Amino acid sequence: MSSDLPAPASFLRAAEDELLELSIETSRADWVHATYINDDTQSLAAKANARLIATTVRLAKQSMTLRTESLGPEDQRKAKLLRLSLSLVAPSDPKEGEELTRIVAEMQGAYAKGRHVPRGTSEPVDLQALSRILSESRDPVALEDAWTGWHQVGRSMRAPFVRYVELANRGARELGFADTGAMWRSKYDLEPEAFAAEVERLWQQVRPLYQSLHAYARMRLRVTYGPDRIPEKGPIPAQFLGNMWAQSWEGTYPLLAPPESDPGVDLTKILVSRGTSPTELVRYGERFFTSLGLDPLPPSFWERSMLVRPRDREVICHASAWDLDFVDDLRIKMCIEITEEDFHTVHHELGHNFYQRAYSRQPFFFRESAHDGFHEAVGDTASLSVTPEYLARIGLLDTVPDASRDIGLLLHRALEKVAFLPFGLVVDRWRWDVFAGRIAPADYNRTWWEMRQQYQGIRPPAPRGEAEFDPGAKYHVPANVPYMRYFLAHILQFQFHRALARTIGHTGPLHRASIYGSKEAGARLRTMLEMGAHQEWPDALEAVTGERRMDAQGLLDYFAPLQRWLDQQLRDAPKGW
Repeated sequence: MSSDLPAPASFLRAAEDELLELSIETSRADWVHATYINDDTQSLAAKANARLIATTVRLAKQSMTLRTESLGPEDQRKAKLLRLSLSLVAPSDPKEGEELTRIVAEMQGAYAKGRHVPRGTSEPVDLQALSRILSESRDPVALEDAWTGWHQVGRSMRAPFVRYVELANRGARELGFADTGAMWRSKYDLEPEAFAAEVERLWQQVRPLYQSLHAYARMRLRVTYGPDRIPEKGPIPAQFLGNMWAQSWEGTYPLLAPPESDPGVDLTKILVSRGTSPTELVRYGERFFTSLGLDPLPPSFWERSMLVRPRDREVICHASAWDLDFVDDLRIKMCIEITEEDFHTVHHELGHNFYQRAYSRQPFFFRESAHDGFHEAVGDTASLSVTPEYLARIGLLDTVPDASRDIGLLLHRALEKVAFLPFGLVVDRWRWDVFAGRIAPADYNRTWWEMRQQYQGIRPPAPRGEAEFDPGAKYHVPANVPYMRYFLAHILQFQFHRALARTIGHTGPLHRASIYGSKEAGARLRTMLEMGAHQEWPDALEAVTGERRMDAQGLLDYFAPLQRWLDQQLRDAPKGW
């Protein structure tokens, strides 16, 4: 390190070196814990995370004393990102810091070990099996049993979660934030309240489309399940929407599909009939990104990733992408099933990996996306290019269906993308209020369901008391993973897609555009990926879209044909709840 650097710059260089080393150590411990869950790996991961958090907090607090006016713009941004680099800040007391990381590890472990014996069976099954019941069964009793059975997983987390909130807030305040929620919102190059207002603005843009989709789903589900179970007006019971959290509704598509439309491509059937292996499923995703001019994944990816559920141990199956050395030790962790859903998930997770490698040449503090919504949006932008034309080009379809009957395709995608939007908002809106003390522990479950009814228009199968902790039934809550990134990604992916479709000169319906094989689209994307967090997110957004403000118009343009069709179907049907 050069001796003539001013002290603040020297501090930042040393901090980057120290944090890189600890981050690699923690990533390896977390990987082992996630792929081999037992008390030992849980303890090792908790201790590694405690060291990383303690060191980051120490350095972040020291950075607050720097005379940043002596720093150049790049180092000033590094100092800011250092202070904002954690989603969980442990208090300075070592015992409390260790307690906080242990609580999070234990809640994650409880989630991973969650099981339920479905009604009429004798063997306990995991979340994946229970989720299949919700998406495939049409038996109202079985649906309610599977939903209620999984949501029991939150009960044991309730007391630890209260303590987690207390300790996390204590750490955030030591860094100068009002609470952990305010710290999370500060990561978006805006003041916390300004960011909350920006999120609400985006929601109001898409709310009318969601209300139309909700009204149509309620009307059609009422035909299947009857007026005793599905109301003509009011919220929809959550167990009937095909997903454990009612966050996406694709499982209801067979019940909602318009009879006059093409049912769409049964990609699951095609993949299974071809004997597609989990590895080959991932190869499809890799070939999408290499077609844009990006380099193939390194050989170590194929040697070290976990693509299937092991038979001999507990693992966390929740799909995730990893970069263990922050250069090119890229991996994904999935329990792949040969389905259309996992085909899309693979494209999404590899989007993280290709983003991680693209910014790996940046200084350590900038080896991150412009904001976390960008990271999630990149892979989903790739998924939007999984069109019939794309499937034909890669040999999975012999002929391309005519676009004139695409309402079924659009409805299916809306049940995934549009249905998600209010849930993507609620998970963090609820936590923001919890962290801020606006929601007391005694009201956790009541306020969770009030907020879900307000935004999503859903309700639980039966009244849920405060002995339950239903937020804990969603992985990101016990795992301390901020969720707003997913809401923002669902806006940004369509903004990216519309801009890249223009780049390739696409003139047809936006939902039929695919950037597969376009080096020009790949070059624009690469420019943004390589920036990492070096510049504020409006600069990264502009690199791809030419725009500097997040905007939901791309999503509305994509689903415009569906919105017109829904308006026709709902002429005499009530909207809202």
